[in-house]
Amino acid sequence: MIEKPVPRFEDRGGPGQPLLTVSGLVKHFPVKKGLGGKKAVVRAVDGVDLDIRKGETLGVVGESGCGKSSTARLIMGLTQHDKGEMLFDGERIGSRALPLREFRAQAQMVFQDSYSSLNPRMSIEGSIAFGPRVHGVPKREAIERARSLLARVGLEPARFAARYPHELSGGQRQRVNIARALALEPRLVVLDEAVSALDKSVEAQVLNLLMDLKQEFNLTYLFISHDLNVVRFICDRVAVMYLGQVVEIGPADTVLASPAHPYTKALLSSMPSMDPDNRTTVAPLAGDPPNPIDPPPGCRFNPRCGLVEDVCRETVPPLYGFAEGHRVACLARQPGSGHSAAPAASAGQAVAA
Repeated sequence: MIEKPVPRFEDRGGPGQPLLTVSGLVKHFPVKKGLGGKKAVVRAVDGVDLDIRKGETLGVVGESGCGKSSTARLIMGLTQHDKGEMLFDGERIGSRALPLREFRAQAQMVFQDSYSSLNPRMSIEGSIAFGPRVHGVPKREAIERARSLLARVGLEPARFAARYPHELSGGQRQRVNIARALALEPRLVVLDEAVSALDKSVEAQVLNLLMDLKQEFNLTYLFISHDLNVVRFICDRVAVMYLGQVVEIGPADTVLASPAHPYTKALLSSMPSMDPDNRTTVAPLAGDPPNPIDPPPGCRFNPRCGLVEDVCRETVPPLYGFAEGHRVACLARQPGSGHSAAPAASAGQAVAA
């Protein structure tokens, strides 16, 4: 029987305070544009605002290149952000009150590629125990913790502790990565496409394991995925990203059942259906995403949107409180925005510029 660990870190703000708050997060990668070598930047993450509540699973979805993984790497400090502020339980990450080393003891990441994220020269036991050893845990205690976690993720320590990554299947390696992420007893776990490389039967096992571990260890998840069915199954809230920005965020049931943004609707309509009478006959979107080096003015989705009007090409839509806990960056949903489909602004209602 594995005992539930006693939390090492104090909950400073109580259950009402978000565990992680991201405000105005920006990351631009410099590139050379054209034959003349003109300098330009790829706007990988361009003003992301979101918060993750304690004990929840926040899903982040969007097509390839929208900035999901870049946002995760910025949050974890694996890539240095250009602008923005990140607060972890009320303290700014990297400040004197919360140095990056202490934050990394409370936040861990599970990557998509289960093989390349493990050191091929280290045994499974050694890989899991490495993090605790770096953070000052005695060797014997770190090894015991590694073996305990191996058992918890369904890998018998006597059989798997001394093996190396190439001796395990993809599903077993991902279980090792999950055990390694839990070795420092974190509060936040970032899962970047953690199940997308697994076949469906193994994927279901790993998802059930993640949900069990969340309850047992009182974890908070940031779950990045392109599979909306998986997001519907595991997430409490969903943030939809497009071209480096969050365009819709809200409860998973609401966003996936009644999406407010045209891009979210297009994502949902692209999901394959087992019902032969519910086949997609018309492409939900036309064209490719705009160039992140030179995004269009106004709403970035306007070149592909069926609701586009002149105001969409001129005004950047803010994340508007469309309903309780549901925000959307679409002028057609914002009262008084000037879009013909927008609801009328009520008396005294502030109209965002």
